Amino acid sequence: MSDFSEELIRSKTEDDQEESCVLSGTGMYFPWLQKHIDTVETGGKKEKDFAQTTSACLNRIQEALLKHQWPQAAGYMHSYFQILEDSDSHKRQAAPEIIWKLGSEILFYHPKSNMETFNTFADRMKNMGVMNYLKISLQHALYLLHHGMLEDANRNLSRAEMWRYGEKSSSQEVLINLIQAYKGLLQYYTWSKKKMELSNLDEDDYAYNTASQTMLNHSWKTSVNLGALIQTPGVWDPFVKSYVEILYQIVPSHKLMLEFHRLLKKSEKKDHHKLGLEVLFGVLDFAGCTKNITAWKYLAKYLRQTLMGNHLAWVQEEWNSRKTWWPSFHFSSFWAKSDWKEDVALACEKALVAGILLGKGCRYFRYICKQDHQVLRKKIRRIRKSVKKHSIVNPGL
Repeated sequence: MSDFSEELIRSKTEDDQEESCVLSGTGMYFPWLQKHIDTVETGGKKEKDFAQTTSACLNRIQEALLKHQWPQAAGYMHSYFQILEDSDSHKRQAAPEIIWKLGSEILFYHPKSNMETFNTFADRMKNMGVMNYLKISLQHALYLLHHGMLEDANRNLSRAEMWRYGEKSSSQEVLINLIQAYKGLLQYYTWSKKKMELSNLDEDDYAYNTASQTMLNHSWKTSVNLGALIQTPGVWDPFVKSYVEILYQIVPSHKLMLEFHRLLKKSEKKDHHKLGLEVLFGVLDFAGCTKNITAWKYLAKYLRQTLMGNHLAWVQEEWNSRKTWWPSFHFSSFWAKSDWKEDVALACEKALVAGILLGKGCRYFRYICKQDHQVLRKKIRRIRKSVKKHSIVNPGL
């Protein structure tokens, strides 16, 4: 395996280039390459046609990759390394990225490749062209993640995060953001594992306090990485979801919870839709959010959508733990009068939620529906119809 690694990683030596036949890194002979590498007599000296040779090599490598002929691709790759000696400076500068993309693909699938081979190749390629250091580091980390080597991936990302070369360019900034994002996701995964371990411990157990503190430490590290990221323009939905889920576990009333709900709604997974309902109820559990009209609007709309989607059990699950205290906390006669006086739009949204959860006999719902408001008359009629159709107290009413 060490021979295979060396042959793929190192470029050809002068002795190799002076051989009359063409040997690949695996010791295979390729007569098709001979005509491209054979010399042209010019003033008694032999000069190799780099352009034709490297072009032919690249075509053969691509063909082998398409056919999943990994050993053959590795052999051709050995000859392709001579592009690093091309007289064209633009080709030389572009070469490390091309070699990395081709070589990493070959090593990922080659039957004789292993982790050590890939790591050695990646480390050498990072230092071959400084402009590719961040990109290769990120892809190397993803390879390690694919193989379940989370700690190695995290170390790799941490080194890349600290790396700098000259003034930071816009492309470097994008890559650094991605590196920080994936590092945050790794920490999120660790936090999730710690949270799962914590749920299996007895709260009176000494280990519970230690595990709880460890989980909070991980949540802090994650929020530092992902919190800064979401301030950067771009599409960061997977990372934002991880960040907000951690916040939800620590501070369910945080303003980002409503954004979290919107992200969950977009998902195709039912578990995420169910969590979206849980998030809204969680936000409105807190006194500081009782007059958040956006939260009430979201809940009123999502309750109807959830019930129309035949998920009555989801609503009942959330309501069962709240039906003893939400009525006085949110839906008393006092709050009906106060809300109507201060914000009729808020009162209407709350009345719809109250009617769905408590039925048409709910004091809050009855008070709002009795108000004679010329502008809101049609809206109140719609609220009555929605409660009649969707109330969980008597679904058939």
